Amino acid sequence: MKTEKKTQGTGKAPQASRKGKSPAKKLPKIFVLDTNVLLHDYRALYKFQDNDIVIPLVDLEEIDHFKKGNDQINFNAREIMRSLDKLSGQGLFDGGVPLGKGMGRLSVEIGKGLRPEMKDAAMEDIPDHRILAVALDLQEENPQRHVCLVTKDVNLRMKAKAFGMPSQDYLNDKSPDEEELNKRRVGHVKVDNSLIASLYEKPEGLSPKALKVKPVDNEYFEIGSADTRMPVFYNARTKSVVKVEARTVSGISPRNDEQACALDALMRPDIQLVALTGVAGTGKTLLALAAALAQMDSYKSILLSRPVIPLQNQDMGFLPGDANEKLAPYMLPLYDNLAVIKNKTRISSKEFAQIEEMQKSGNFQITPLAYIRGRSLSDTFFIVDEAQNLTPHEVKTIITRAGEGTKMVFTGDLHQIDSPYLDSRSNGLSYLCDRMFGEELFATVNLVKGERSPLAEVAGRLL
Repeated sequence: MKTEKKTQGTGKAPQASRKGKSPAKKLPKIFVLDTNVLLHDYRALYKFQDNDIVIPLVDLEEIDHFKKGNDQINFNAREIMRSLDKLSGQGLFDGGVPLGKGMGRLSVEIGKGLRPEMKDAAMEDIPDHRILAVALDLQEENPQRHVCLVTKDVNLRMKAKAFGMPSQDYLNDKSPDEEELNKRRVGHVKVDNSLIASLYEKPEGLSPKALKVKPVDNEYFEIGSADTRMPVFYNARTKSVVKVEARTVSGISPRNDEQACALDALMRPDIQLVALTGVAGTGKTLLALAAALAQMDSYKSILLSRPVIPLQNQDMGFLPGDANEKLAPYMLPLYDNLAVIKNKTRISSKEFAQIEEMQKSGNFQITPLAYIRGRSLSDTFFIVDEAQNLTPHEVKTIITRAGEGTKMVFTGDLHQIDSPYLDSRSNGLSYLCDRMFGEELFATVNLVKGERSPLAEVAGRLL
């Protein structure tokens, strides 16, 4: 687990405090896991190095409520119970069982109920409070060891601090923050006008050495002088920097350099995985859909999907209608983007007829992500919208569905997250951009300027 050094167990003995004294053996830490950590990553048991893990019994009761269903959280619930079943034995409830070589021990703690001071302060006897009570009891019983509560619930972390209990988020799949990510990118490079002119004259591009830069594979950046700016692309295959040409795709023309770079990545067949990030109104979904429709002859099917996040946690079953009618409101933004493109295309044109035919034949589908599990997607242009609401494991699950000839595009706003247990560094889209950055099959573009309307841009900037 990636944590700060002050809370991370290394297994190394501390230095002797006095000359001639042998160093005392450092005791492993004890991490108490909240239910949401296990539901977020069912492999979390093996991410704490040589430290011990304690699971409060109330975690198992909560996990039991999630074991039925087809969503990722239901799959994780079943997997964590299978893992615990393999490790089960009397030792699991009495001293713990070893997790493996170089790792600590796992135990399930029944708990003693709420402590008197918690009963006075807490309004309800709820699972969160019982998990915190287990951590406090372990802290009292193990004064020589560091006990820490690990939870993705910010509110529970605040309550833990109120009772003097160290707490932290689950950091194993946290990505670097935006400032750290920007340090890895080339960004903007100042060059002479002569080099810019060379890129116009040489379609094959220039060597990165000529620009004095070291971009990673498929990186988009900008070069410029005092009066000229140009978006460029480092081609992973030719090892050269080439000019990004603005192109009109399915009637959609880029309105800024970032959109031109996004369309360039979307239209390159050798780039099989694309991530488009940016605030609302920057054109991420529209550009992805336009590129997909422009390449209908290269793919057997086009698939658009997004996670279903009901407002106020309203269960889908309470909505009227059949499955398609229940899901339709959540897919409306995708249909809106399709309508924009169809309006840009003449009804009598070949492109319009192709779109209509693909929709009728089922080769063009707009569907929730819950229906993707278990499928193998070959020769498909697959767009995943609102990917910031996915966990890292969900993103991995989706990408592993890709078969031969498939291109996947993930779009989303890293700062507009609807899931209560994800943030700008732990969501699946930021994880994807961090881990895949520099890979030969991957490209990412961050869209900055809003192009939906002047009103939307002002609102996004000021409100």
